[in-house]
Amino acid sequence: MKTDDASLRVAARDASLVRPTPPAVVCLAESHDDVVAMMTIAADLGVPVVPRGAGTGLAGGAVPSGGAIVVSTARMNRVLDVDRDNGSARVQPGVVNLDLDRLLRSTGFHFSPDPSSQQVCTLGGNVANNSGGPHCLAYGVTSAHVLAVRVVLVGGEVVDLGGDDPEPCGLDLRGAFIGGEGTLGIATEITVAITPNPPVTRTLLLAYADMTSAANTVSSIIAAGIVPAAMEVMDQGIVRAIEQYVGAGYPTDAGAVLLVEVEGLEGGVAANEVAIRGIAERMGATSIRTAVDEAERALLWKGRKTAFGAVANIAPDYYLHDTVVPRARLASVLDEVASIGVRHRLMIVNVFHAGDGNLHPLIVFDRRDPGVLERVHEAGADIVRASLAAGGVLSGEHGIGIEKQEFMSAMFTDDDLDHQNRLRRSFDPLGLSNPGKVLPSSHSCADIQQLSSVPAGVWL
Repeated sequence: MKTDDASLRVAARDASLVRPTPPAVVCLAESHDDVVAMMTIAADLGVPVVPRGAGTGLAGGAVPSGGAIVVSTARMNRVLDVDRDNGSARVQPGVVNLDLDRLLRSTGFHFSPDPSSQQVCTLGGNVANNSGGPHCLAYGVTSAHVLAVRVVLVGGEVVDLGGDDPEPCGLDLRGAFIGGEGTLGIATEITVAITPNPPVTRTLLLAYADMTSAANTVSSIIAAGIVPAAMEVMDQGIVRAIEQYVGAGYPTDAGAVLLVEVEGLEGGVAANEVAIRGIAERMGATSIRTAVDEAERALLWKGRKTAFGAVANIAPDYYLHDTVVPRARLASVLDEVASIGVRHRLMIVNVFHAGDGNLHPLIVFDRRDPGVLERVHEAGADIVRASLAAGGVLSGEHGIGIEKQEFMSAMFTDDDLDHQNRLRRSFDPLGLSNPGKVLPSSHSCADIQQLSSVPAGVWL
């Protein structure tokens, strides 16, 4: 248990722009029993509980509210076992995504969901936000790789959702829990599916004069019946920042670059590489390059994976957005994002999971400039509206949290939201598990009763 000022300040924020709100106390759980004890005490005292992983969330989902108890699972970081015969691994929620992947690679397997923050984000956070990543185009997001979750509910009751059986009986409450953003309980044990390493992997770097050509190439590759393992687009602004940061070998004179990775047996990979090169040429690629060895391939990916850190070469602050649009609308929505930047006098750079239409516009700014934060939030709201107008959705992997709560009513009907709230209440009748997040207040009145103080940015 921590109540000192430094610990409370650390637990008061995540990686979002939501104003920090210190909790009443921080519990650094080291075991399943610790979490059970805290959830029991919370119910007895009627105090809200906010689960916390690595604190890398970008939507304010881990920002405490209402004098809450923050329960951090970061110290529950053990891989409990790996079952190669059945293709699964059982882990605690504080295991770092990349640590699990590296452990598995040496055994001939890997963990496919690979968020850009995988060097620090944890499996518990991945489950809470149903995280994606570059290689989720072919393999699916976190929910496709979680077999079972042990969950502690408010009050201390323990439930096991899902199981090793590929066809478990009853409702898929495992699927309902994943993406719940901590509003349904706290995961203390996660069983994940592990994926055999591909025999052959090839990575191509395609350069274009403009973003429209790169975006249209993405749609053309999918339309040709090819599903690469990953397709990532970066515009010129972020490419130049990456080159200053790590020197990944990207062409800085290109208007946009497209990273495409194909995996599988040698024959299929070779055929797909030829086809992709042909499509790229027809779409006006100014250069086409295939990584000659594993070292060059790793460097190309290092550039992509460190893109957010590289933004520091442009400005001291950034606001990373997360919406999804239909692939066929990528080019037009990106044009609209550029217009939004001009309209609000802000620089916006783009690096995103193009294959599944998951946009990540980065609004770069210096918070010391008077009035800039207001313009950043207005631009962010306009990006959400443009994505919804194009037939998109609010989030691809970062969740709703506090950041996008006010837009839930723009995407869902009152009946939709009412049913979501009923599901939530079936897990948490007291409304104590991460209250004030995800659902708009009118559909989650019990939350409001738990908020003795409301964090800045919450829509009421």
